[in-house]
Amino acid sequence: MIFAIEEINKSDVLLPNVSIGYRIYDNCGSTLSSMRAVMALMNGDEGTTGKSCSGQSAVHAIIGESESSSTIVLSRTTGPFKIPVISHSATCECLSNRKEYPSFFRTIASDLYQSRALAQLVKHFGWTWVGAVNSDSDYGNNGMAIFLAAAQEEGVCVEYTEKFHREEPEKLMKVVEVIRKSTARVIVAFLAHVEMNNLLEQLSLHNITGRQFIGVEAWITADSLVTPTSFTVLGGSLGFAVQKANISGLEEFLTKDFWQGEFKCKEGHNNSMTGAAPCKENHNLTELKYYDHDVTELRYSGNIYKAIYAVAYSLHSMLKCSQSQGCDRTVKVSPWQAVESLKQVNFTIKNGEQVWFDSTGAAVALYEVVNWQRRSDGSVHFKPVGYYDASLPPGQKFVLKTEAIMWPGGNTELPVSVCSESCRPGTRKVLQKGKPVCCYDCIPCAEGEISNTTDSNGCKKCPEEYWSNQNRDACVLKNVEFLSFTEVMSKTLVFFTVFGVVLTLIVATLFLINKDTPLVKANNSELSFLLLFSLTLCFLCSLTFIGRPSEWSCMLRHTAFGITFVLCISCILGKTIVVLMAFRATLPGRNVMKWFGPAQQRISVLLFTLIQIVICILWLTINPPFPFKNVSHYKEKIILECALGSPIGFWAVLGYIGLLAVLCFVLAFLGRKLPNNFNEAKLITFSMLIFCAVWITFIPAYVSSPGKFTVAVEIFAILASSYGILFCIFAPKCFIIVLKPELNTKKHLMGKT
Repeated sequence: MIFAIEEINKSDVLLPNVSIGYRIYDNCGSTLSSMRAVMALMNGDEGTTGKSCSGQSAVHAIIGESESSSTIVLSRTTGPFKIPVISHSATCECLSNRKEYPSFFRTIASDLYQSRALAQLVKHFGWTWVGAVNSDSDYGNNGMAIFLAAAQEEGVCVEYTEKFHREEPEKLMKVVEVIRKSTARVIVAFLAHVEMNNLLEQLSLHNITGRQFIGVEAWITADSLVTPTSFTVLGGSLGFAVQKANISGLEEFLTKDFWQGEFKCKEGHNNSMTGAAPCKENHNLTELKYYDHDVTELRYSGNIYKAIYAVAYSLHSMLKCSQSQGCDRTVKVSPWQAVESLKQVNFTIKNGEQVWFDSTGAAVALYEVVNWQRRSDGSVHFKPVGYYDASLPPGQKFVLKTEAIMWPGGNTELPVSVCSESCRPGTRKVLQKGKPVCCYDCIPCAEGEISNTTDSNGCKKCPEEYWSNQNRDACVLKNVEFLSFTEVMSKTLVFFTVFGVVLTLIVATLFLINKDTPLVKANNSELSFLLLFSLTLCFLCSLTFIGRPSEWSCMLRHTAFGITFVLCISCILGKTIVVLMAFRATLPGRNVMKWFGPAQQRISVLLFTLIQIVICILWLTINPPFPFKNVSHYKEKIILECALGSPIGFWAVLGYIGLLAVLCFVLAFLGRKLPNNFNEAKLITFSMLIFCAVWITFIPAYVSSPGKFTVAVEIFAILASSYGILFCIFAPKCFIIVLKPELNTKKHLMGKT
């Protein structure tokens, strides 16, 4: 302060013909002493000795206090008198209230910025689980309240919040016990210097180490905290500090003052120390070996320097000073005018830093981020590892050199302080009951849901045609299932289909070779060949059910199946009627065969088949089958199937086949005891019995079979019923033709011996 005042008094530009006086009080850390000094100043009882000043009132501004609590008392006292109070280190946000403290200014930023920056610093390193300790004072309580609100916005949880006053040792012991038992490895200490010193002593005494302390400007660069044991507790601490004082000439001034003070001497014409001997060039420096103060580490001196210059510039404005004419010393300056003038000051000091006060009376927020580190010689230093500048645009305010930071215990790895480990992709967070939001369990996403980010609060459902992968962190296309030709089951069904076609062709060839024999003639060779042809189509239609369903294949498979089977059953029905008619015709006076000759047989087969064709045409016209992606039956895969379109159409086709089969079975059953050595009615009865049994069994199997097995069941029913008809009707005849040709005679067929 003296340096700044002497510099101003020597200036020809600032207050050219006016000198600033000062009076310095040491309050010894006592708010009461500060109040006594202020009251004396306001009452004009300055106790001045020696040469007196004349002119303006001696008190235009008060520089101080250092602590927020004392400054609050001081500002409330001087507030009614409008005397400006400019603090160099009182940071409590409560002092920003212009209604309560209209004449308060400060050359340091409010804790509003520091507290928010603390929350951002904690969040930057991923520490979501921290402890908080603050001084039980206006400074600590206000700063911690802002930090807690900012931490909540940043998603940081606070395990505990403890506070104590320097005169409450029992509360201090409670804080130490809470820290010892806590799981948070990071502690935000919003403490004044004295409280931090008390806490440090107890933590060292109880050997509580390995915590990452986050500090504030009040203690993070305090040399008095550096002791032989303190580094084990505070080593690696990070915090915000006031920038170093970078004022040209200050170092020389302080060095000269230090030299005169330590060696009790005087230089040149210095009259400040009467009776002191002149300073020598060869003083014994070993006397200073325990002196550890470093001018380059001064920080708050810069704020005091700016405060003095702010008062000088406000006076310069009020006294209407100019370099040519000087200042108008007749102008009476009142305290409230000084307050208004201070609000308008905007100047640049000689190191290039711009000084001005915002609407709350505070300077712009500018901090250094410092880290407690140990040098190679074992000494502790506060290494700058970044900065915070509130005047810069968003995204540029906070700069950190993470690689330069040394963590507690001399580690280079970032410490971890979380209540719960991060939930990996594929899981979601579920809050633990009764605990903060940072404490949670990681629950895997359900099937069909994913989370592709760390610490996801919920899982997202995959789109309809997608499914979650095994890790539940990505949606993948569902497997499309249908009965393809490459599957073993399909190959087996194709084999039996081809085998059935070959057997049918062999039987047809055998019948063609023996078409003139009594056995072939007696079994209505024309209907037999038509039946064998329809059986070939029945076998082949099963192939339309295999492969990827398409619009045409879906329509073809059901209609081909319906028409070919009706053609087959119509032929069998015709043969059954022929057998019954033939028997009736052999009776005396009967001539019924003329009513059901070859022409009528062809017409009946054509008529029965035509009815099925009409049903199929109506089905295809009104609501035909179509390919359909079934995503409801299985969650993890898509069943590509042929939807029926109209269920009525499908069951009408199937029902019509069943009706003809039942009619054929009834007629064949009635003719089973006809007097004939080779009674075809018995064979038809067995074939229809097998046919009906297969299709009656098919209905529940078809309804209950999932996916491609539904198609396989339908193919199996087609093949089983086709093989049943082929073997029951044609196997006995082939046996006689090939192995028992002696029975292939008219005499044997008529039952004559």
